[in-house]
Order: sequence, then C-alpha cells, then structure tokens
Amino acid sequence: MNLSRHLFPVLVPLTLFGFTPQAWSLPDDCRLDISQPVLDFGLMNRAIRLDTTPVRNLGERRLSLSLSCAQPADMSLFYRAMAATADRYHFAERGTYEIRVRDGVLDGRSVDLGLISAAGQSLELMASSVVWRPRHGVVPTSAGVPVQGRHFSAQLEVTAWVQEQAMQVRDVLTWETTGIFDAVAAGVSRETSLRASFAPGACEPALSNAGQVNFGTLSRSDLNADKSTQLPPKTLMLKVGCDAPTHYALVMHDNRAGSATVNSEIYYGLSIDNRHNKIGLYSLNVDPADVTGDTFPRLYRTDSTTAGAAWSPANSNPIPIGQKSYLGFTDVAGSTAGPIAIQNLTTTVTVNAVIAPTTNLDLSTAVQLDGSGTIEVFYL
Repeated sequence: MNLSRHLFPVLVPLTLFGFTPQAWSLPDDCRLDISQPVLDFGLMNRAIRLDTTPVRNLGERRLSLSLSCAQPADMSLFYRAMAATADRYHFAERGTYEIRVRDGVLDGRSVDLGLISAAGQSLELMASSVVWRPRHGVVPTSAGVPVQGRHFSAQLEVTAWVQEQAMQVRDVLTWETTGIFDAVAAGVSRETSLRASFAPGACEPALSNAGQVNFGTLSRSDLNADKSTQLPPKTLMLKVGCDAPTHYALVMHDNRAGSATVNSEIYYGLSIDNRHNKIGLYSLNVDPADVTGDTFPRLYRTDSTTAGAAWSPANSNPIPIGQKSYLGFTDVAGSTAGPIAIQNLTTTVTVNAVIAPTTNLDLSTAVQLDGSGTIEVFYL
C-alpha cells in the first residue's frame, strides 16, 4: 500500500513595479504626474508577519505627485476612491488605507496644505502635513487661503492595514484597488492602483519509509472465508514541518475512492480484484499520546465536522484521520477553540487493514493490495 504525501505549490513571488512616470497632456497644457502608478505592498505570509493583533499594518509606500500648467491655475487636487472611514479608504474586503500628504511646494516655495470639500470652498484644515480624507481635496495655501500657481508638487505616504482574518487563506490571494487623482480645475486626472497578496504559511507533511506500507505475502489459509480478516497493524511516522507556527488541520484523500468495503469517511479502499470485487479497507489512526510539537509539553486532538465552524472538546482519545472531518491539535485539554499554531509536529500513525472474506474475492490469481491515500495539510 502506498500512502503518498501531499506536496504543496511553491508560493509565486510577486513582481514589483518600479518607477514609471506617466503623464496626460490636454489642450490647456496642464499635466499631472505620479511617480508610481502601482503601489505594491508585496506578499504577506503568516509566517513572515506572525503576530496576534486583530489588525495588521502592511507597511508604507511613498510616491510623489506633481501638477504643472502653462499659466497660473487652481492647483486643488481630489482623490476619488471608496471611503472606509472618515480618514481611510476601502481596500478590498477587509482592508483600509490612508494617504498622508506632506512637503507641498508651489512654484519653488514650500507651502502649507489645506483640505477642502469641493473646488473653491473654504479650508476645513490647514497644516504642513495632512491626512487626505475621502471626498476632500488638497490645495496649496499661503497665509490661510488657497493659492494658485504653475507648478505644485507634494509627497504622499500611503499606509495600508488589513484585518487578521484576511491572513487566513488557503491559497495565494491578491487584492487590488484603484483610485483616481483628479485636478478638477486643470481638467486632468490620473489613476493609481494598490496591490497586496496574501499566502498561508507553507507546511509540508512527510511519512517515514516514503509512505510505503508492506503487509507481505498472504496465503488463502491466512484469511477468513466467511468473515473479514484483520491484518496486523503497521505504523508510520508522520511529520509536519511549517516555515513558522501555523494553524492547520489534517484530512485524508482516498486515491482508490469507491473501493472500500465499508462506506465511511474514515475507511479507504484497497482497490479491486480481477472480477472487480472490493478487496477490503484500511484506516489511518492517530494516538494523541504519541503527538509532539515544538515545545508544548502535551498536545490533544480536536476535530471538526463543520469545516472549522465548530470544534470538539480537545482530548487524548485516538482518532482516525477522516476524509471530511478536520483533525487538529491544541495544548489545552477540553478546549473548543480549535487547533493552535504549530511549526513542527511529529506523530505515529497506525495503519489498520481489513481484507474481505475470501468467498467474496477472486483468488484464482494473485491479488495485490493497492491502497493509496494522500494526507493534506488544510490551512485554517
């Protein structure tokens, strides 16, 4: 019987976009430039950014913005994007970002920056550095009033946050959102994009003896004619190594689906004989007494039949690895909070195989036990 281990795809590195200045030119000879049309916050991996805060800071990205016109003009700039709060913008499902504007320069001279709700409106706020609020514009000011000019530039600091739930992904996921810088009076606008990718911590399971279990050669006299025959149990060592403490559960897939003599999520098939009779079944069992992980003095098993929505009270009773139930581990007996984050786990799994009654099999030729399964690490 061959129990193959589950292989995981290598995380695809994210391509970063560098400085690519672009500009739009209109008949009134005004131009709006942005140093980076794409702000990439990179790949967020729970292994890389492991913490316990409910909201995580994805970091800060900077870009420069400039508006140039042939003649003195209204230099007010608006940013059009979906608002999340009074000071932040919406970033995909569970994220927000903030834009801070500083270092305003108008026609070669440093200026303060003001916030306005619409072009030509009075200032709501004025400072050397301001947070660009949704549905507001930024305008250069002098002596407490907006001023016009030919060339206005400023530096932008964009900071993004994400809720912790966004890190709980099973595959690489990329977020992207767009916003538009709009110089209303000058008649020019420019689009920019924000991007971030999320990936689970990478874990790899491995079975001893390359996952091979050999029950040897059996003769007809070793088997029962009118009832099933339980073969001597075999053991394998299962190790799960992650690149950082990771929340996960184990599930099993039957590569000989439909060939088990009993229809149950904990039993796996041993294939069929020459007359398509089901040869038998096997199960893969874990005894929590043999489970060790990191520096935890003791681990207990917990399982979920609701895809992780609820977990059984953690205990030390042996349990088979199921095809639908999630099997995880925690260091607190009786806990219903689900698996804890573990980086390195080792346990013994016992393979129990059962052969069907020989009266139900074609033994005119040799019958090969051909069970095959895959253990999967399911990220939570």
